[in-house]
Order: sequence, then C-alpha cells, then structure tokens
Amino acid sequence: MPPSPIRIGIIGIGQIGRHHLKTYRTIPGVEVVAVAGRDPQRTAQAAQETGVAWWTTDYHQLLAREDIDAVSICLHNHLHRPAAEAALRAGKHVYCEKPIAGTYADGLAMLAAAQAAGKHLAVQLSTLFSPEIKAARHAVDQGWLGHPYYAASTGFRRQGRPYVDGYGTPAFVQKSQAAGGALLDMGVYHIAALLYLLGNPAPLRISGITAQETEMDAARQRVSGYDVEEFASGFVRLQGGLTLHIIEAWAAHLDTFGGSYILGSRGGLRLEPFGLFQSFGDLSLSSAADLDAFAYRQHTVRQQGTAYDGPQQHFIAALRGEVPPLPTAEIALNTQRISDGIYLSQQLGREITVEEIPA
Repeated sequence: MPPSPIRIGIIGIGQIGRHHLKTYRTIPGVEVVAVAGRDPQRTAQAAQETGVAWWTTDYHQLLAREDIDAVSICLHNHLHRPAAEAALRAGKHVYCEKPIAGTYADGLAMLAAAQAAGKHLAVQLSTLFSPEIKAARHAVDQGWLGHPYYAASTGFRRQGRPYVDGYGTPAFVQKSQAAGGALLDMGVYHIAALLYLLGNPAPLRISGITAQETEMDAARQRVSGYDVEEFASGFVRLQGGLTLHIIEAWAAHLDTFGGSYILGSRGGLRLEPFGLFQSFGDLSLSSAADLDAFAYRQHTVRQQGTAYDGPQQHFIAALRGEVPPLPTAEIALNTQRISDGIYLSQQLGREITVEEIPA
C-alpha cells in the first residue's frame, strides 16, 4: 500500500515559492494544497496558474488548516523567523529557504522552536545534494583527507548583483528585507557545503570585511535603495585546528576566484571541478572521478533511491522516516553565525570572538 500523501502549504508564492511548488510536484505522494501570498491579485493568479485550489493573503489561515502536514517558507530573510515559529506552533514541519534567517539570533530561536515542538526544521541547502558534495563527503568518510586543517569557500559572479544588474527585485538588495547581500545570498551555499564536509565545527574567532565598490546604474541604485554588500571576505578559526577562508562576490573585476577546496594531512579535494589529490612519497597524484557512475551506484548498490537527489526530496523522505535527516538547520545556523561574525568584524574594524555575536 502506498504511503499516505504528504500535504504541503507554501508561504510566499513569488519566484522562489513557485520553484518549490514545481519541485514538490515531481515527488510522488506529495500534494500542494494551499498557498499564501501578500498580494491578493498575484496570489490568486499564482494559484490559478499552478492549479492550487485554495489561497490566502494571511498565512495564519493557511497554518490553521488541519490537513497540512508541512510548509515551505519562501519569504524574505527577515520574515523567516515569525513564519517558522508560527508554523511550528501550529504543529507543522518546516522547510525554509536559505539562509535560515536574517540573523543568528533569529535562526537560534527557530531551531529552539522546532525542538520544543518536536517537529522537523530543514533549510534549503541545495549544494549538499550536488554530485560534487556527495562524492566529496564519501571521500572524507573514507579517510581521504586525514586531518583537515584548511578550507577555502569561494563564490564568484562577474556582474550579477540582483536588480541593479538586471535580475530580481529591489528587496534582494535592501538590508531591511534581505539582511545582507552576496554573503547571505550565495555565500550560504558555499560555506554550508564546507561546514558539512568538515563535520560542522563551531567557529571560535572571525575576521572579515565587506564592500560595495563596483559602479552600478545610477537610476537602479536610486530606485532599489541598495544598501548591502556586493563583496565579503572572512578568515575563520574553527574548532579542531581548522581554518576557513571565505571570499564571495556578486560583482568583481576578475575572471574567477578559483573554486572551493579542502586541504588535509593525507590529501586534498577540490569541489568544482571535482578532483582528489594525494602524494605517495615523491609521487604526486591528481585524480579525476566518474561522478555519474558514483551516483548510479549510490542509487542502486546503496539503494538510496531519490532521498538525496535534492533538498526537497530529502525533506519528504525524512518526514516519511525513509532516511535520517541531514542536519541542514544546524549547518545553516552555524553558517549564519559566521556571516554575522563577518558583518560584526567589519563594523568594529577588528577580529571578533563568537561570544561577541548577539544571541
């Protein structure tokens, strides 16, 4: 007998919310039964276009429905906490867009609310389910690195700032809505992936800078109220003798930063393009990997099915008890703590300890 369908409500039905809805429809046994949006005309139109029968402009009405098992939260970053806490109080599991929230303090409150409610809180960290990260995690688990001691997290766009470079809405570049810029938009993915591979070690000390220096269209700058960073860099000392270097840019006068990698006492790995590196005495080896064959064997020999094909697929599989959930909320919270530390370091003009980050 097939499992009972999991019924989903989506809070926020803009571009990201529609993407969540589209993905849920590819997962067998999942039904999107309700959507909530701020604008009645746009919400009604989105519901009609996507075939969802019920919609509202008040997400509390959506949460009051007893037939909804879980919700996707697809709002701007500063709105994640109130929506998630309301959903958890209503007895719903929560799948939240990245970052976990606008601040570390908000993310911490969300995780505490999930634990108090006994419900699952997951954060959209799609990079954890990429072929490169899954292969890298396998290599780490097999002892390839030995003792990891240094990692570099990089993200690069030549000219890809939201709205002012042509994509997205002004809310993406307003601190009051998005809380931050490149670091919270792109950096979340890259930092979280490395923390996941390293076992999610806690940060101890953080030094960082942020900048907004690249020229932009004056009219779009004025309309958008652009007040977030386009560039961020940080140096983080982590537990276990680990060091993490972070560099993230929405716009930079360069061709590339060179990708993310981890160095260990026995070997190293680069994520994109994927590569494994070790030395045997005087012989240095640079290894390529067949990621397609690896994915095939993970699905067949390890019989993982589709539970690790993507973050929403994993969320549903975990709700069904098919696989143990990856700790995406805990990793996202640690990522947020590092991001907040970089912002605080820039504000104070010095290295900070994690104890200085408001909790």
